[in-house]
Amino acid sequence: MSDLLSSLLQDARVWQGHKHRKTTQPAEPTGYQVLDNQLGGLGWPRGALSECLLDALGIGELHLVLPLMQRLSEQGKTVFWLNPPHTPYAPALAREGVNLDHLVVINTDDQGDFLWTLENCLRSPVTGLVLAWPGKLASRDIRRLQLASEAGVNVCVLFRSRRQADQNSPAALRLELVPGDHQDLKVNIIKRRGSWPGQRCSLALGHRADITTQDSSRVVQGPWPRSQG
Repeated sequence: MSDLLSSLLQDARVWQGHKHRKTTQPAEPTGYQVLDNQLGGLGWPRGALSECLLDALGIGELHLVLPLMQRLSEQGKTVFWLNPPHTPYAPALAREGVNLDHLVVINTDDQGDFLWTLENCLRSPVTGLVLAWPGKLASRDIRRLQLASEAGVNVCVLFRSRRQADQNSPAALRLELVPGDHQDLKVNIIKRRGSWPGQRCSLALGHRADITTQDSSRVVQGPWPRSQG
């Protein structure tokens, strides 16, 4: 067996369907042990795309990435928000431990600017995490972004519609997010490297959002409306 093929098999870019294989690709823990367990003990892949597919905004998707935002921003890495559907509420993020000095929000005017900006964020050595809301993406655009993500060592999470679940995607991780009935978030793993899809878990979010308290200002669930003025 050639050295190249051995290398590909080792890091799970070529998956052997007859068995599970633990990937050696770098990753960042999600901050939710139950989810990391379903992801082979790893988490968000670095140097690769991840997709969160959901029907509606504000179901807990930002809580899902909150532990990663906290950790990377405290490490001095930049967290980019690209075309968020609503303005992030800075005081709530600060209360949750996100270092706002390392948070950058970018809004682009068209798809060409979006792709160019996202590519450059992914390739930047200062980047720790990119959260992006791309709208519709052609398969060739996703491949283009995957190549850019491989050039960096950061995490990129694309928030997309569940209608795109059937679209072929080179993303290393694809998660379907569905709101639960008890302030929880149901996570179905559509795709991950080195394993069959189909694993699922439920993440309790009520305690993180302080749902049981009367201080609603501590809720970080997004999206937050743009200020009126």
